[in-house]
Amino acid sequence: MALHRTGKTTQTAGTGSAGRVLRAVLLGSSLLGASLASFSGLAPKAAVAQNMFAPIATVNDAVITSYELNQRIALMSVLGAGGADVGKVALDQLIDDRLRTQAALRAGITLGPDEVQTGMAEFAARGSLDTEGFLRLLASRGVAAETFRDFISAGVAWRNLSRARFISQAQVSETEIDRALGQSAVNTSLQASLSEIFLPARDDAERAQSEALAARIAANATIASFAAAAREYSVAPSRERSGRMDSVALNQLPPALAGQIAGLAPGEVTSVLATPNALGIFQLRALTEINGAPQAPSEIEYAAYYIDNSDPARAQKRIAQVTAQADSCDDLYGIAKGEPAQVLQIDSLPFGDIPDDVKLQLAQLDPGEASSALTRADGQTRVFLMLCGRSFATQSAVSRDDIRAQLQNQKLANLADSYLAQLKADAAITYK
Repeated sequence: MALHRTGKTTQTAGTGSAGRVLRAVLLGSSLLGASLASFSGLAPKAAVAQNMFAPIATVNDAVITSYELNQRIALMSVLGAGGADVGKVALDQLIDDRLRTQAALRAGITLGPDEVQTGMAEFAARGSLDTEGFLRLLASRGVAAETFRDFISAGVAWRNLSRARFISQAQVSETEIDRALGQSAVNTSLQASLSEIFLPARDDAERAQSEALAARIAANATIASFAAAAREYSVAPSRERSGRMDSVALNQLPPALAGQIAGLAPGEVTSVLATPNALGIFQLRALTEINGAPQAPSEIEYAAYYIDNSDPARAQKRIAQVTAQADSCDDLYGIAKGEPAQVLQIDSLPFGDIPDDVKLQLAQLDPGEASSALTRADGQTRVFLMLCGRSFATQSAVSRDDIRAQLQNQKLANLADSYLAQLKADAAITYK
């Protein structure tokens, strides 16, 4: 199977539109209220069962069948998502969809045919396709139209429920808008010296423990105490440097993080930044104004080469080999030759579409430089991440309404994620 680029530069024959749709799904569509960003990895393995309609799990007495699992795996494959644990990830997604749908029904939220059709059309349009064109693409890969319809329905119902349930808690103050606008106006000339601590959050219990530890570290933190905590607790490679990151321009960071940092005094710590497998907190050591700082990129091209991490020592050896052999993103094609296509993804994506944890690593890189700090699939896959290049465009004015909508959507997403975790903890889930 040929190696390929996803995003707008997809090169595999017949998959260009699928790659563009992938961009919306992998990077967290607000329509669906969920991200598949953490599922990229090795080639998918189809689930096999003698009876394809045999139940494999129940969620509060709602059955999930082997057929549904195979269909979700196939859909994920079309969208470019895979991973060594693709079967587990697909089942987790189906369980979450059941919980979302059940919660919406309990709240009296139902969807009409027009609303589902609109959701399907919006999703397909992200890949420059109409609904029928996208359904034909899915059918060519063995994915039934009903599978796509159920996928969209669960996401739309969850979006409607989240807004109805949490909109009053997600109001955005004028002060928050002022802070965000101020950060946008000045960050092109600000350079931040930061320290980071990443704590594991691979499941709900571990996430809760890490949230409590992050709060203790941040309380009355000093430069010295934060450095000591990084050495003791952080799971990021920077723990060897007491958590110290390379100096970075503020406008290269995720906007939510940059906005916080712009308002900190040296020694203060940000609130938690959630990533697929970990929680991050950041301490500002210094914020300096520099001349000729780069503008925020409009688009970034980067490569992700996925390495099996079931044997960490072996994975680290492979990372060292790849680091020695790859001076540019194109070198990775030769390195990954003969491996499944999903092992290497090279994307050229709008800055706002890139996952926050990826953005954070790319911010510290020059073209041709790489990071191996990220993991996927609950730590079973290491990501060799290389910056290919950045593109820049003339900055347009951002309205207060745009900023308000962005901040409100961030708040709604966080509240909805917490509610889903609560639903999952309270649910009766059994596996056959």
